[in-house]
Amino acid sequence: MPPALPPSLPPALPAACLPPPGDFLLYPPTLQPWAYRIVDQLFAHRVVRRGTPRPWARGADIAGALAEAGLAVEDVMARNCLAGLLVVQDGRVRLERYGLGLGEADRWSTMSTVKSLTAVLVGAAIQDGAIASVEEPVTRHLPELRGTAYDGVTLEHLLTMASGLRWTEVYADPESEVNRYSRALAARQPGGVLRQMAALPRDAAPGSRFLYNSGDTFVLGACLTRAVGMPLADYLSARLWQPAGMEFEAFYTLESEGGQEIGGSRAGMALRDFGRIAQFILEDGMIAGRRVLPEGWVAAMATPRFPVPEPRAPGITHYGYCWWLGEGLISALGFAGQRIDILPAERLAVITLGAFPQAPHVPPETDRAHRQAVADFVAAVRRLLGGEAPPPL
Repeated sequence: MPPALPPSLPPALPAACLPPPGDFLLYPPTLQPWAYRIVDQLFAHRVVRRGTPRPWARGADIAGALAEAGLAVEDVMARNCLAGLLVVQDGRVRLERYGLGLGEADRWSTMSTVKSLTAVLVGAAIQDGAIASVEEPVTRHLPELRGTAYDGVTLEHLLTMASGLRWTEVYADPESEVNRYSRALAARQPGGVLRQMAALPRDAAPGSRFLYNSGDTFVLGACLTRAVGMPLADYLSARLWQPAGMEFEAFYTLESEGGQEIGGSRAGMALRDFGRIAQFILEDGMIAGRRVLPEGWVAAMATPRFPVPEPRAPGITHYGYCWWLGEGLISALGFAGQRIDILPAERLAVITLGAFPQAPHVPPETDRAHRQAVADFVAAVRRLLGGEAPPPL
């Protein structure tokens, strides 16, 4: 006999069955494209307000020329699980494509590309006088970290992934620090991430080695919030999103409802606005003739600080201030295929948004093959457009 139903049941209303946010870095390929479009439904978040949108100028589409060179854009996207592809040169869109259900106004997860944006905001805070120098100690801004392994760690150490703290950034390991950090975000406990970081032991002297650490960029974002005296979302809106004419509102994920923005991962932006970040870097941190970043800050971000022992992408050899560096290349890289590739000499940027299947669902070789394919695509675009003259003034 079936069990008796309770005497009173709520009405059967429609409801979404969202993927478990604590497993964000462990989603199978069937969930990735959906989850990366709805990050604001999975985590606490704060909106980055836009101003008056500034439409992109449009140049000639390069898809046909790429196909003639044996590189069909549709094949590149389909074979490599790409949701978005944008090429801009000299402030003009040369290619714009969408896949995996992504729409023009959808905000796709930035993953760790937002780390590079955090470095941009540090520069803006220096320009504003809110931060005097990257040599400032972390504990000046976060005194609650005194007496922890962050004693003696500076903002520059955080910018270069050289805090010296013990950390494991192994996405396929549910018990790694980065997955514990991810679960802390899902729990939405005020101060939970900072408590996790404060409990980490020191493993090396600050500044002595490179060790990729998403938690350190959370700490950097918290320092920046204290320095500028406002939420990062509001600061990003005031310094970049509104002045640059971003088309769509973006969002930061938060550690808790109404809490600290996550400066190191899983914000959300529309494809063309990723492109405007790249254009801002190509214009040396200036908007409409006004300097937002200090003179020389873009060059400082692109100065090699540490060689990369285990390259995150083909052609990447060094790490700067939260930017990955190669020959003539400045890149923001994120989990599962998010990339902003900036080629200053060619006045060119290529943005790719992806949902590369990840271990343990596929072997690591699958991810490496997708990363190689994207690097090959960027190289092909560079060859195609590298000789083009800029448009007349």
